[in-house]
Amino acid sequence: MENQEQRPAGCIVLVPCPFQGHINPMLNLGSILHSKGFSITIAHAKFNSPDPANHPDFTFLPIQDGLSNIKASSLNFISIIRAINDNIELHLPQNLSRMVTDSDQTLCIIYDALMYKAESVAKHLKIPSIIFETSTASLSLVYAQLPGLAADGFIPITESVANDMVPGLQPLRFKDLPIFNFPGYDDLFQLITSTTDIRSSSAIIWNTTECLEQASISKIHEHFQQVSCFAIGPFHKIIPSPSSSLLKENSHCITWLDKQEEKSVIYVSIGSVASMEGGELIEIAWGLANSQQPFLWVIRPGSVCNEEWISQLPENLKEAVSKERGYVVEWAPQREVLAHAAVGAFWSHCGWNSTIESISEGVPLICRPCFGDQRLNARYVSIVWRLGITLEDDKLERKEVEQAVRRLMVDEECEELRQRAKDMKKQIELCIGSNGTSHKSLNDLVAFLVSL
Repeated sequence: MENQEQRPAGCIVLVPCPFQGHINPMLNLGSILHSKGFSITIAHAKFNSPDPANHPDFTFLPIQDGLSNIKASSLNFISIIRAINDNIELHLPQNLSRMVTDSDQTLCIIYDALMYKAESVAKHLKIPSIIFETSTASLSLVYAQLPGLAADGFIPITESVANDMVPGLQPLRFKDLPIFNFPGYDDLFQLITSTTDIRSSSAIIWNTTECLEQASISKIHEHFQQVSCFAIGPFHKIIPSPSSSLLKENSHCITWLDKQEEKSVIYVSIGSVASMEGGELIEIAWGLANSQQPFLWVIRPGSVCNEEWISQLPENLKEAVSKERGYVVEWAPQREVLAHAAVGAFWSHCGWNSTIESISEGVPLICRPCFGDQRLNARYVSIVWRLGITLEDDKLERKEVEQAVRRLMVDEECEELRQRAKDMKKQIELCIGSNGTSHKSLNDLVAFLVSL
């Protein structure tokens, strides 16, 4: 860390979106900027509030939202985002006004793109604002082209063109777009319009890196010429950061992993919001058992639509899904799991955090995307980076699960996948190293913040 006298003075207010996949990278970004000498304030909704005890160097500023008892899911996602934005616009100016008045340091708001009304707060208080995109640069390009696709009659997307390539966005198909088959399309399109409007913000930050998205990042600079763009990821590899998990992590699974052979375990998790039907979970359970491979399986409370699924498991399957060959937990310390020598593959929903964490550790993926940007990420994993395979069938069957696990764990194909994953891990390490593109972009961001 830099000497105190040499540090740039400044206070940064971070406004995260209150979902696990958004809180994690925002707090990571806070740790990175704190290491560069900035003081960090987290202005957060009380709903899914992060634990201040895990981040003693930050100041936490809770914002009233009235949502604390609402259960988050993909079905009420948009209504939650709208309500929190309304409360940000109402309450954040009051919370920050004294801070702005009392501060003689540079003050800037960095807000999750989904917290778009933070920009109007910054404008009202006459302080700079910066957008933080928690997904890929490629997704930003997709959002930028949606109005044109709608004008050309491609949107709403029909089943007849689902497998067709999207003009100007190859290798994406229409069914890879985040708006495909989303309930309440009009509401989603309106939300995307709000989140992609830069308004008066002066820069955009992405948690990505050029070795993964060089072409997309180049196009980003062309498209967003009016603002500065910074791709400085993967955040979690730049500086160690305390856990920001909203669920209690079961660390006992690490002890179990310690007893397994190298690259022998498949790690299975569908993230913090996605869910599945009990029938699909049973098919996955049979497929894992029949693959004869050790597995660490996260089954989050609320992630199975039929909560009585466990009673439907035959006794011989319950025996197979046991600590002898499998270990089931409600939540796991994912970064530690993916970095463990025993883990040879990751069955994932392909949220961006999970995807980049897996790639950063050289772990190939079995992609089973659910909604949002997950289908786009899965497409890049399997087709562009060739670091895994995607299961796309609407109805998943145990034989397909078994074959996918064996492809990544024991079949001849797995060695080729693992080598590509290992090579990509090295490229990422070079990007965040002293001469890498992410390192340079981070230095440019710090200089930009100091100049505000």
